[in-house]
Amino acid sequence: MSRSAHPAGPRHGDVLPEGHYQAPPADLNALDPKVWSKTVARAEDGTVTVGGLDVKALAAEFGTPAYVMDEADFRARARAWRDAFGTDADVYYAGKAFLSKAVVRWLHEEGLNLDVCSGGELAVALAAGMPGERLALHGNNKSVHELEQAVKAGVGHVVVDSYEEIERLAAVAERQGVRQPVLIRITVGVEAHTHEFIATAHEDQKFGLSLNGGAAAEAVRRVLAHPESLELRGIHSHIGSQIFDTAGFEVAARRVVGLLAQIRDEHGIELPEIDLGGGLGIAYTSEDDPREPAEIAAALAEIVRRECAAAQLSTPRLSVEPGRAIVGPTAFTLYEVGTVKLLEGLRTYVSVDGGMSDNIRTALYDAEYSVALVSRSSDAEPMLVRVVGKHCESGDIVVRDAFLPADLAPGDLIAVPATGAYCRSMASNYNHALKPPVVAVSDGAARVIVRRETEEDLLRLDIG
Repeated sequence: MSRSAHPAGPRHGDVLPEGHYQAPPADLNALDPKVWSKTVARAEDGTVTVGGLDVKALAAEFGTPAYVMDEADFRARARAWRDAFGTDADVYYAGKAFLSKAVVRWLHEEGLNLDVCSGGELAVALAAGMPGERLALHGNNKSVHELEQAVKAGVGHVVVDSYEEIERLAAVAERQGVRQPVLIRITVGVEAHTHEFIATAHEDQKFGLSLNGGAAAEAVRRVLAHPESLELRGIHSHIGSQIFDTAGFEVAARRVVGLLAQIRDEHGIELPEIDLGGGLGIAYTSEDDPREPAEIAAALAEIVRRECAAAQLSTPRLSVEPGRAIVGPTAFTLYEVGTVKLLEGLRTYVSVDGGMSDNIRTALYDAEYSVALVSRSSDAEPMLVRVVGKHCESGDIVVRDAFLPADLAPGDLIAVPATGAYCRSMASNYNHALKPPVVAVSDGAARVIVRRETEEDLLRLDIG
């Protein structure tokens, strides 16, 4: 394929149309290890490899777009979280980030627990063999059927989220002759520094029971009013997502421990568990600076110990729920370039064969991503581009602003790293697009763990 440089659009360190300054990277062929999974490398011929396989071979066998998941990296990150918290705490992988039967098996083998937030996620977990006692069920509006399935499966915790759910769950557990362990999800009034759509501990939102308004204390009373069918194990708090420091967790832990002390004083019991949720961030771009699991674990354990000591409480067992922090960096989305369109004086648009149907996060959250040419290397000068999809929306943006080589051409393969979390799990059939496959790569072998949808799949659901 012949390649020629495109006419000059915005280039080196230009001011973007929105007024933001952006400088090109020193080397467009370099792959920042902060945003790519651990086995990703660039071979001598310029092709990017993962798990020992090059992306051109993967594209030829599995097609594009495709989510390519580094199994060794996933397992290593899962182990790092498990080892960081040790035997005195529980690590629950947040299945909403991405869930499949293969992932459940990896989690089981690496010694992690799993939290699910729907009947569908519960079904996948059970089908893959995760023991019920290692599951927790979340959700702000669980149906009676979902509660029945969870109690029947013997889930370790149901995280209750409303007064109505307390009564529903008590009735379900009573019918099944079970005393169901529960945590109460509370809102602690902490404003996490993240996008408003993924901040979950401020007062004005749908999750949890307010600590400040007294709803959390009332929920405790209502759970304790069902001693035969509900067992109150502890308190749950989740302050948001894509968080890079533990300051918010410190405030949250202080307020959770304050509630534990109030429960002790009012009811004469010390609850044995607290769950501080998840939400720790990952690197989507080189500017992001996430903390290591060992550092996070040490900080959270010290916060809880210190706050409990101040309140003269025994230190409860701690749980955390990393999802994105485990799976996010382990996958990239592989695309083929379809068109390269220069709008003189504005920008260059690079259209790929996917888009908002396989990654809604840019349109939904203004999420930022990196991107690289992966089917070859290039010595061409940097070209400032916007990577867009093929859907009928002007907001169908994959990467808002990034640099790619100026000789980029149709047929090239590009990849967007750090797409393991919330991309496949939030994928849609907009424009009747077919959801891409998830391809797991490990030690020179690749296999499909979630197959690509087909037109037959779409037609099978449409009964006319």
